[in-house]
Amino acid sequence: MSDTLTPSAGPAAATAAATDRGHWYVGGAMTLAGLYGLWAFGLGSRTDDGAQATFSWNLVGGQGLQVPDLTVPAAPTAIVLSLVCVAVGLLRIALRLTGRRRVAATTVHLVAFVAAFLVWATAGHSLNFTSVLNATVLAATPLILGALCGVLCERSGVINVAIEGQFLVGAFAAAFFASITDSLWVGLVAGCLGGGLLGAMLAVFANRYLVQQVVLGVVINLFAAGLTGFLYERLMQTNPEYNKTMTFGAIDIPLLSDLPVIGPVLFGQNIVFYLMIVLIAVVQIGLFHTRWGLRTRAVGEHPTAADTVGIRVVGMRYCNVILGGLIAGLGGVWLTIGLNITFNKNMAAGQGFIALAALIFGRWSPLGAVSAALLFGFAGGVSVSLQPLETPVPTAFLSMTPYLATIFAVAGLVGAVRAPAADGIPYTKR
Repeated sequence: MSDTLTPSAGPAAATAAATDRGHWYVGGAMTLAGLYGLWAFGLGSRTDDGAQATFSWNLVGGQGLQVPDLTVPAAPTAIVLSLVCVAVGLLRIALRLTGRRRVAATTVHLVAFVAAFLVWATAGHSLNFTSVLNATVLAATPLILGALCGVLCERSGVINVAIEGQFLVGAFAAAFFASITDSLWVGLVAGCLGGGLLGAMLAVFANRYLVQQVVLGVVINLFAAGLTGFLYERLMQTNPEYNKTMTFGAIDIPLLSDLPVIGPVLFGQNIVFYLMIVLIAVVQIGLFHTRWGLRTRAVGEHPTAADTVGIRVVGMRYCNVILGGLIAGLGGVWLTIGLNITFNKNMAAGQGFIALAALIFGRWSPLGAVSAALLFGFAGGVSVSLQPLETPVPTAFLSMTPYLATIFAVAGLVGAVRAPAADGIPYTKR
């Protein structure tokens, strides 16, 4: 009789057992990934016969301090890095790591595995790693702006699935108005206002008419794709003067832009990039260190309690969703006049949804969302930089890398993160 479980203890015991086995599953997966890296990267045919991998740390034609190239034996380096992955996996199996130790172990495993892959891909070739970082920054910039938009919206209790559409409208408005006025600043303002207009549309239908917010976001995306596609065919294709290639000039910050590796990447960009840096600081500080931020978080967590102390819940939601739309519009500006690219139909290519995933992966925190966006941007930057190296990996698969990284990252967080309590719940005053 002593071995009989009571009805109340049964589910709890099952949950505890599943929790105990969780580190075995994760550790096992890490160990298998390390063993695969050992077989494919360290012992593969691409790294045999003494092949070497060369990494360059200076942009082509770059000025300032120069760093010597790094050349490593491909096979031994990939083997050591893969064994590090195996060791971390076995550590996760043996120990139930929690908190920062678990994050540190996961980070070491991820860095070692990616490094082993890069050594394998670069075997017999040279890879300009600073170019990879530059491509990462270029790819991550719209993702960061879209994620900041999502933070403002969802911290206020409004789900914003329409970031993709805000990118498209912002990109179209920036290219069109910059072209017809020959003013990049007019294009920048127009792009932000275009994203803000869709933000206002989202705010009205979500708060005034209480439309289901996920469905509403999908509809707004379809509306934006159709509208910009129609205007592109009727205006831009028939008159190329309405869709010129224009961009802001690079602004080199004295001394900092001469730093090796990161100098030209972080301190030699244009004004849109620097505006993004300012917005990161403003949103982070504003959300956690100001009265506005406290009210925003209160509206997203417990709107009824916020209302009882005099906070205008619906007004805060209107304000923050429109502000988020302006920021997403700036992400659209980056896609055209920020990168010296003409507008094309559906040019956002799912980046709005990746920004939404970065928001979730970053746990609805501005800095967390920025870190996730950089991770996804790195996946995109690597996929672009590796294509000239003629790796056995198909080009189409490399192009899928940022999307696959997004899927795996978000799937790994199922049940581990919590959105603001009132996220997606319309507020009606009783």
